[in-house]
Parts: sequence; C-alpha cells; structure tokens
Amino acid sequence: MTRPTPRPGAGGRLRAVVTDVDGTLTSADRRLDPNAIAVIRSLEANGVPVVLATGNVLPIALALHRFLGLTGPIVAENGGIVYRRAGRTDLVERLADPRAPRAAYRRLVRRGLGVRRLFTDRWRETEVALEPNVSVAAIRAALGRSGLTVESTGFAIHLMAPGAGKLPGLRRALRPIGLTPRACVVLGDGDNDIAMLRAAGFGVSFPSASPGARAAASYVTRAEASAGFVEGVKVSGILEGRRRSQGG
Repeated sequence: MTRPTPRPGAGGRLRAVVTDVDGTLTSADRRLDPNAIAVIRSLEANGVPVVLATGNVLPIALALHRFLGLTGPIVAENGGIVYRRAGRTDLVERLADPRAPRAAYRRLVRRGLGVRRLFTDRWRETEVALEPNVSVAAIRAALGRSGLTVESTGFAIHLMAPGAGKLPGLRRALRPIGLTPRACVVLGDGDNDIAMLRAAGFGVSFPSASPGARAAASYVTRAEASAGFVEGVKVSGILEGRRRSQGG
C-alpha cells in the first residue's frame, strides 16, 4: 500500500538519505543510472548526506562512495562493517564475528546442499554470502536452531552472525553525525532492508521488492530500481525541505 506522508525525523525534518545499492540505486542489472547520480549529487550539494547501506563488501561500496562524492558513512556487509571518514582518516569498525557464519557454510557443504560462495567473498570479513541457487528455506532448515540470520537480497543469500543486520549497523554509523534512522529517508528492496525501512522517517521500496520490504515501506514507488530511487527521493520531499531551510 502507498502511504506518501513522511514521518518527521529528528528535529521535525528529514536530514539524510540511506540507500541500498544493487537494484535500488542501480538498475536491475546493476548499472548506475545518470538520473540517480544527478539526484545524489544534488542531495550532497544541498547538505543532505547520502549513506550507502549494502550487503556488498566494503571495497566495492567505498569505490562507489568516492566516485559519487558522498559524505555519509557506509554500512557494508549487511551491517557487519561500518566505514566513515574523520578528517583525513578512514575509520572502519567491524561489528560482527565471521566465525559462526563460516562454520555454518561448512555445515551446509557437508550436507551436500550445493551452496556456492560469491566471488566477492574473498574480500568479505564478517559474514558469508552465497549465490542464490539454493532457497533460503532450505538453508534455514539445514542450519536448524543455529541462531544465525539468513536473509536474501534478491542477488545473494547472506549468512550473518546473531544480532547482525543493516539496522544495527546504520544506527552505529549515524551516531557520530548526530542522527537516527527516524531522521532519514531509507530506500531498499530486499528482506535485509526491512528493519531499516520500518525504523526510517520515510521508507521507500519498489514494486518488485520482496513482500516484506514493500509492507515495511512508507511509500512504494511506481517505477522500478534506480528510476524508483529518483521517484522516492522526490516524493519524500527531503530536497525541497532542505532548500527551504536554507532560504533557497
């Protein structure tokens, strides 16, 4: 259901944008959209920090962060890693322990499920990401009551330590800049985005997003992927609100 009325953020207004990357900021085939890039640069130029919150590894997210000229922090590996820039210093916090996810992966292999780790897992530090060739239900059944979080992004299946997730990572990432998720527009399309969308000041999801992500959002766009990103930011009113506050 579409509910296009933003909930107020901290201080009575929305102050930052938090976005998933694959299929949200990018097109469905993971290509950057010039229109989405223009919106991001307009946000940053008007003093609205953009935060990347992704299941991808930090090296990929950091390259995108620098290419786009972002000032917000990064939540990588579904909240397992938080990155921010402090002056000239790169600060990285690891919030999750990879030992349980790695042990779970070995268990799945021993059970003959045919799981395969992503190519990017050679850079992954706090979780395990699998190709989506085996269902989430089958993986959860094989692991039993392990306590691990198993979530799908639509592009991969992630094995995460108990308590890990994008929302805890986002809260930690926002703390140094004095914000909470309620002060943010959050855009996402996967089950791993649900908690962030629920906590957001204004959550945006997409027609082809997971049912849980759509239900958690304040607004479901008409357009898909990166075009939906542009639509969602516009509907949130964050840019117009920022310009009014600056007297523009």
